[in-house]
Amino acid sequence: MNMPMLLPHPHQHFLKGLLRAPFRCYHFIFHSTHLGSGIPCAQPFNSLGLHCTKWMLLSNGLKRKLCVQTTLKDHTEGLSDKEQRFVDKLYSGLIQGQRACLAEAITLVESTHSRKKELAQVLLQKVLLYHREQEQSNRGKPLAFRVGLSGPPGAGKSTFIEYFGKMLTERGHKLSVLAVDPSSCTSGGSLLGDKTRMTELSRDMNAYIRPSPTRGTLGGVTRTTNEAILLCEGAGYDIILIETVGVGQSEFAVADMVDMFVLLLPPAGGDELQGIKRGIIEMADLVAVTKSDGDLIVPARRIQAEYVSALKLLRKRSQVWKPKVIRISARSGEGISEMWDKMKDFQNLMLASGELTAKRRKQQKVWMWNLIQESVLEHFRTHPTVREQIPLLEQKVLTGALSPGLAADFLLKAFKSGDY
Repeated sequence: MNMPMLLPHPHQHFLKGLLRAPFRCYHFIFHSTHLGSGIPCAQPFNSLGLHCTKWMLLSNGLKRKLCVQTTLKDHTEGLSDKEQRFVDKLYSGLIQGQRACLAEAITLVESTHSRKKELAQVLLQKVLLYHREQEQSNRGKPLAFRVGLSGPPGAGKSTFIEYFGKMLTERGHKLSVLAVDPSSCTSGGSLLGDKTRMTELSRDMNAYIRPSPTRGTLGGVTRTTNEAILLCEGAGYDIILIETVGVGQSEFAVADMVDMFVLLLPPAGGDELQGIKRGIIEMADLVAVTKSDGDLIVPARRIQAEYVSALKLLRKRSQVWKPKVIRISARSGEGISEMWDKMKDFQNLMLASGELTAKRRKQQKVWMWNLIQESVLEHFRTHPTVREQIPLLEQKVLTGALSPGLAADFLLKAFKSGDY
């Protein structure tokens, strides 16, 4: 009998229990990486890096037969020859650093077409395997530094990114900017104007700017942003900047996919400590007061002092890093080189302590559940019985004939039973 299983505890303790089980043959899935305690890390069955191990319960004890294979073969078996060539072409061009292939690959993962979604997952699995091999050759350390960047409108995010990005490319780095633009609730369209605001950086061959619409995603960070990060890293970009919509739910979403979260604040926006919510400040690893030049130097210093005092009152999120508050000017360049030095200090300290690796593992689990929630909601909306009842119940809620809670209960019952 075959039983696909995951082991959430050490092998030897689990296998002792198998000796008392009535089954004769078991088929297990093991992950190739381990946590610090030596416990195997449980991952979904169709993740890459899984190995197939068969354990036979024979009369004379356990006989172990190891067959190393990836589950990528299972993903590619259903592809036509044309689809296989298309995925292989994208993958080959991507790992060779071809910008056109990277752009096409991100477009593929952003597609809502069901078949293209399947092709995107095959491509992502191939890139993920390549990414793991590269990290192993780098002694298990991440190849790229992921930075989330946010702030209120008018904070100068695009101006900062252009100056900062040019500085990094001149120092030999390859920079990818994933700029998330808010979509209109009325028309569904987005301006996607980040490239027009970063004219010099967009012409730099060592920089790649990708504006993406939110399509109404809660928090402003698209569900494919996490996958786009992986594709950019596979294409050889060692610094990934994710620029979010603005101050709001997006900060909490982007904080779950980056190594470092940077908050940009303008110096003359009123009472910042009142206007910026505490939860967002708690997420920041670095606060940068922008436009610190000319007549704004004095208010910038005042805001810096206020935030230095405020951060002392907040709970520590890291054992090795205390959030910093600095002043920068993208117009004069003041403080930006020092800002990069602090960002590198953060990366080195987090890597040395192991916090960065643990953080990335936790983020993967968070995003798995985020995607499950979105998929379950979409499945609920498209359920035949529910889809028929939604317009009627929405109308009753709009007219006040039915409370929202009772309408929700009716839809959930219809979903469970398949009959209203």
